[in-house]
Amino acid sequence: MGKTATLADLRGAPTPPLNPQALTRRTSLSLPPDFSLTEWQRFGRHLFLISDSSCWWLGDWLVYGQEKYPNRYRKATEETGLDYKTLRNYAWIARRYPAPERHPKVSFQHHAEVASLEPTERAMWLERAAQEGWSRNMLRQRVRQALSTPQGENKQQVRLQVQVSSEQESRWATAAERHGRNLAEWIVLCLDQAASLEDTPAH
Repeated sequence: MGKTATLADLRGAPTPPLNPQALTRRTSLSLPPDFSLTEWQRFGRHLFLISDSSCWWLGDWLVYGQEKYPNRYRKATEETGLDYKTLRNYAWIARRYPAPERHPKVSFQHHAEVASLEPTERAMWLERAAQEGWSRNMLRQRVRQALSTPQGENKQQVRLQVQVSSEQESRWATAAERHGRNLAEWIVLCLDQAASLEDTPAH
């Protein structure tokens, strides 16, 4: 028997063409009665690749809308019926990773786990995840273990709870997107900048 294809193999394989006899509808998929096992397997791989790629496609679609239609972007995304907060995360990840930096053999969720790291560091982790066949949760665990080593002991996690209106959250999230950061990173950056101004002696 041949080697069983891994998820990395599936992601790295070229996308096969769809069989024109397979009918896709909003709520169903109809396959012809004479579909061979090989065709059925090939079609399944194609469906997996569509599902696995859709987050990147949505993210790139959103980035395009943010840049080309900044005044109409929010309304346009609302009209798609998709959850705005989810889409906002997709856009942030897409901005963090230019297309050449996206690893084809791991998922969008793997990229999200290390998106806050520097490009060379996250590239190293994504390659390790691909080579070792790590799940997203395993990647998260390994990264956390690495960050808890003595080199990272100068950082401390602090949880803050702030009550804000939905309008404030939306405005802040939009500003964070413009700077290529997620909301938490942008808030920390703004607080650091404000603290620096306070530390500047008055003339």
